[in-house]
Amino acid sequence: MQSFINLNFIDKFIEYISLEKNYSSHTVLAYKNDLNSFSNFCLTDFNQKKIDCIQYNVIRSWIVYLINQGRSNRSINRKLSTLRSFYKFLEKTSSIEISPMTKHKPLKIEKKIHMPFSEDEVFRVLDGDFFSKNYKGVLEKTIIYSLYFTGARRNEIIQMRYKSVDVNQQILKVLGKRNKERLIPIHDKLKDQFQKYLDVRPCINNNKIETFFCFENGKKISPEFVYQTVNLYFNKVSSKTKKSPHMLRHSFATHMLDQGADLNAVKGLLGHSSVAATQNYTHTSMKKIKSIYSNSHPRGSNKI
Repeated sequence: MQSFINLNFIDKFIEYISLEKNYSSHTVLAYKNDLNSFSNFCLTDFNQKKIDCIQYNVIRSWIVYLINQGRSNRSINRKLSTLRSFYKFLEKTSSIEISPMTKHKPLKIEKKIHMPFSEDEVFRVLDGDFFSKNYKGVLEKTIIYSLYFTGARRNEIIQMRYKSVDVNQQILKVLGKRNKERLIPIHDKLKDQFQKYLDVRPCINNNKIETFFCFENGKKISPEFVYQTVNLYFNKVSSKTKKSPHMLRHSFATHMLDQGADLNAVKGLLGHSSVAATQNYTHTSMKKIKSIYSNSHPRGSNKI
C-alpha cells in the first residue's frame, strides 16, 4: 500500500537530506523506506493520512508493532532516529509547531564489547603463508593490509579511486561519510604491498577501471568479498567471535592508542566527526593505560 497523501512531505525531506545534507544514497534510501513504512502503518492502523498531524501515542504503537515483529532495539532506534530527523525538518520549515518526538527517549541497548584482534593475530595473518601467489591472493592480502594500516571503513576501501592513491608521496584520499574527503598516510609496509598489487593489477591505465581495487576481470570488488576475505584469513589465527572488516578498523584504532597516539590524531585518521566516537575504542586499551599509570604515578608499584 502506498501512502500517497504523505509523499509531498516525504519527498521534500528526502530532497533536503540528499541535496542539502549530502547524505549517501544508501542512507537516503533507508530514511525513505522508514518513512514510507511508518506512513503505511499510520494509514492502516489509525486511518491517519497525514503523518505531520500524528501524536506520540501513534509512534508508541508503531514501536510496539516493531517489537512484536521481532525487530531489535537497535534497529527500532534507527527508525525512530529517522522520524526525529523528519519532524525536526518539519519544525524547521514551519510545517508543524512541535515535533511529536520531543519527549521520546531511545530504547535501551545492551552494549556489546567486541575485542579487537591483537597485534600478534594481525601480523600472523599479514606475515603468514596463507595467501596464494596468484592475482586473487595478492588482492586479498592488499585489502587486509589496507584495512589495518589505514583504519578505513570497508566501503571507503571499495570506493577508493586509483587516482587517489599516490604511492610515491605515500598518501591516499578516501571519501568518507557524507562525502567528506580525508587524507591518510601510506605506511612503508603498506607502500610495499601496494607496489606488489600494482605490479599485477590489470589494465591500470584503462580509464574504465576507476577504482583502485578490482577483480582480475576489471570489475569493482564487492562488500561481500571484502568481508569474506577478512573472515577467511582471521579464522586461521583467531578464536574471536567477530571477524569482520570493521574489527580491523577497531584494531587499527586500538593499537594506535596503545602505542601512545594522540586521540585527536586517531579521530582524524578514522574520519570521526567527534572525539566521543573515537573514545569508544579506548576501553580496549585499558591494559596499556594501567601499565602507564603504574609506571608513571609517584606512588606506583615501580616507584621507591
